[in-house]
Parts: sequence; structure tokens; C-alpha cells
Amino acid sequence: MRRTLHRMDSQTLGTLDAVATAAAVREGHVSAREVVQAALARIEERNGPVNAFTVVRAQAALAEADEVDAVGPRADRPLAGVPVVVKEEYDVTGDVTSLGGSGNSTPRTADSEVVRRLRAAGAVIVGRTTMPEFGQFPFTESVATGVTRNPFDLDRSPGGSSGGSAVAVATGMVPVALGADGGGSIRIPASACGLVGLKPTRGRVSVAPLSQHWYGLVVLGGMSRSVRDSALLLDVISGSTPVDRWSVPPPREPFATMAAREPGTLRIAWSTKSVTPGVDTDPEITAATEQVARALVRLGHRVHRTAPRWPVATDAFLPQFYGGMAAEAGQVEHPERLEPRTRQTARLARWATPRVVERAIRRGERVAAAVDARLLTDADVFLLPTMPKLPPPVGLLDGMDAVRAQVATLPYVANTVLTNVSGHPALSLPAGLSVTGLPIGVQLIARRGEEGLLLAVAAQLEASRPDFWPGVATP
Repeated sequence: MRRTLHRMDSQTLGTLDAVATAAAVREGHVSAREVVQAALARIEERNGPVNAFTVVRAQAALAEADEVDAVGPRADRPLAGVPVVVKEEYDVTGDVTSLGGSGNSTPRTADSEVVRRLRAAGAVIVGRTTMPEFGQFPFTESVATGVTRNPFDLDRSPGGSSGGSAVAVATGMVPVALGADGGGSIRIPASACGLVGLKPTRGRVSVAPLSQHWYGLVVLGGMSRSVRDSALLLDVISGSTPVDRWSVPPPREPFATMAAREPGTLRIAWSTKSVTPGVDTDPEITAATEQVARALVRLGHRVHRTAPRWPVATDAFLPQFYGGMAAEAGQVEHPERLEPRTRQTARLARWATPRVVERAIRRGERVAAAVDARLLTDADVFLLPTMPKLPPPVGLLDGMDAVRAQVATLPYVANTVLTNVSGHPALSLPAGLSVTGLPIGVQLIARRGEEGLLLAVAAQLEASRPDFWPGVATP
């Protein structure tokens, strides 16, 4: 017989991860409807100060939860009843895909492939989350939806561009959320909000109905408060379709299995030298990275510090970024409604012709080879800060045009864009708090296709140093 949770238990449900939530639903301890009702109550209670949501799908989500309950316990529904939110880049049937602005107005008639996979796994889409228009900045502020704030300090940004999704998870409104990463847009908010954020290998997760997103820079993925949630989510959403330009072979076994297994003794290199010349790493972030390196030594890995000659990725990144922005501007229904900075970026992108972009993609393949040769020949995993700087104050870009804004964001994307160009997987995980209580994140990089290795190392750190994980934030 199913046990109904009391109100106190309903609040506590917000501290559970997705794996535990789904298990409770499958085992009959709680219904999917009760789980979703509890999530909607937390959203009502907690979203106001942080502004993480563009749409709360209350009635639709309850109807989806009822469908999960009607099906009953099924082993092939690993996310049974789990409330999930998606960034405004994802198509959800009946919703407008706003891309963070006002350029579209017609609801979608079909789910994107990743959303379809979530539903098939039993997840319930409870809302859509904020992003800067087109995801062009590592901050989550837009004319259409206003400012999204970091729950650890409301005067700070949660990063971006998947900032709304990160905040929804960090505050316990939902256990997992989908984002997209074109220059660090999953890892940066994960770092700023104390979460696990995985940018998969290019081609691991379908971008259908698109064939490519920002010409290969953007990959889809998610954020969570536990490594096992990130592994399970990747298992659910992985796989390419005939539509996708890029694909990688499926994993030899589930990512959840690999994450739960000891990875053995690994060669791990680390550095706090910024990937981008001229950007210094904050001393607190340097110290946090050193702590993670020491923790890896205690776990038995062969760890060594290095000062690598980073591959230069700018000449590949910029054509793909500008070409992608121009493509999105040409696809919206109402281009006249785009923000001035977005329209300016689209105008500046005229030089990024298809020929120039294809050349940049080929250049990215050479960058990928250099990452393998310089970083991952003498190391299985590379460790470095996710961001060289602490999360910035909100409003940093106010009054700036597109070019000045892009220059101002450089210190925050300095360590992340490289793997968007190269296509390597990169995982951001918590590394403790600054003296002012702001989360600090570090990222792990491995060879293409080796997400399982990253998850296994992250799981070791999670188990050995739970003090790195800040827990649920109360705005």
C-alpha cells in the first residue's frame, strides 16, 4: 500500500536527488502526482527572489504525473515521476520556444528529441527556465525575463547561459535540469551554484530537430546536485539520430554503472593557469583547485601539476559563435523583436559565411588533436578551475553594446570554450565555498567519449569530500 507523505516529508522531498525520488515513486512510497505537487509548491515558495522560471507548467505537469501513475511501476522508467525543468532552448509540445527573448510566438507542435526521451523515462516537465537571449552571454539577464539571481548571494549572477536551470536545482525546486553548453553555459552556472554540470562529448546527445547547434559548439546536457543523478540523466538522454551531423558510439555500459565503479589508479594532471592569456585566476579559486588535487592524491591517483601550452581556440570559436547567432536570428518569427545587442551581433556576423564557418570547424578538429596531444597524452584526466573568477555581480553588462559585453564576459568563459571547440567532455563539480559563501567549481576533462571516466572520478570526490558540496541554497 502506498504511504502518503505528510507536509514535512513533502518539503524534505526537495532535498532528495532524482535517483531517490524515482525509487520512491516506483516502490509506491509516494505518487508521481504528490512529487510534482510538492515541486510546484517549492517553486511557488522559492522562485520569487531568484527568478529562475519563464513558465511553470502546473496543470500540464500534474496531468503528466497522472499518466506516470496510471502506467504504474516499470523498470524502464528510471526517472518515474521526477520533476525536471528545461532551458528555453528546448521544444516542448504546446509551449513557445522563446530562446530567452521575444522573437518567437507560436507554440511547438512536437517535443525535441531529448524532451521525448525524458518523458519516455517517466520524467515530468514542470517548467521552462530563464536564459539570456540566444544564450550569448555567461550571465542570465534579458529584456524579456529580467534578472536571474544566484541563491547564494542575490546580488550575484548564477552565471549562464543555463542560469535559470542551475538556480532551479540549487534551490531544491527540482532535482535535475536541462541546459545547453556552447561556451561553458552548463559548466559556468553549475560552478556558480554549487552543482554537477556535464558537457558531454559532441555528438553524444541529439540536438534534433536541429542537425547542429552553433555549428557544433553547443551540446545538450544537464545539471544536478549528485553525480549519480548526472550519470542517470546522461543515460536517459544519450544517443544520436539520423538528423544529427555529429555522433559518437554508444557507451560500452551505462554511465550510471561506470559512475558507481572505482576507476582505478589514474594519471591526473592539473593546473590553475588560465586557458586564455591575460586572465588571472582568483587566489581563492587557486586554493580550492589545489584542495581537489590533494584529495585526488589521497584517493590513490598519480597527480601532477603542470603549466600547459594551451591550444588556441579563438579562431575556431568566433566564426562558429557568430555563424550560430546569425542562423538563430534568421530563424525566429519576429526578428524585429530581438534585443538590440542580439541584432547587433547578427549584423556583425555577416563575415561568418558558410565557407568561413566550415573552415573553423576543420580548425576545431586540429584543436581537438592538440588537446589530446598536449593535455591527455600523459594524463587520463585534466583538472582546472571552471571559472578563473568568482560569480560576478548582477548587471555587469548593463549599458554595454554587443562587442563591449563580449569582452567583459571573457574572464568568465576563459577556461570553458576550449572544449566546446574541441568536442571533448568536461564536467564541473563543486570545490567548496569562498570566504563570502560563493560556490567554487572545478572541471575535469577527458578524451572524447570518456564521460564515464569523468563521472567515476567525480563520484569518488563526492564520496570522499562531501564538504565540497554546498547543498540546497535558500534564497
